[in-house]
Amino acid sequence: QVQLVESGGGLVQAGGSLRLSCAASGRTLSDYRMGWFRQAPGKDREFVTSISRYGSTTTYADSVKGRFTISRDNAKNAVYLQMNSLKPEDTAVYYCTAGRYYGSPYVADYWGQGTQVTVSS
Repeated sequence: QVQLVESGGGLVQAGGSLRLSCAASGRTLSDYRMGWFRQAPGKDREFVTSISRYGSTTTYADSVKGRFTISRDNAKNAVYLQMNSLKPEDTAVYYCTAGRYYGSPYVADYWGQGTQVTVSS
């Protein structure tokens, strides 16, 4: 059981940067793998990135490799998504998630409410 609250979304120009934050409460954060998904209007939810319990392993969707970076600070009960070189195609609601299982692929069991990211061309 973990509660997740995202923040940091907003409007940014193409080529700009944005940093999303996820505040977690409940069980010890290191008990969970963490990840981000996103959903654009009229489209299915899309996996963006995940990070292992202590941050040693990260996985990225091909569409964001080299531009996005996930990180975590278990002491602060926080997860971050640094987004650089943003494109209009990145416009979506971004969800912070937590997963109970260690295997692959990443499975999200808990979801935040989402934060809107809009990238203008």
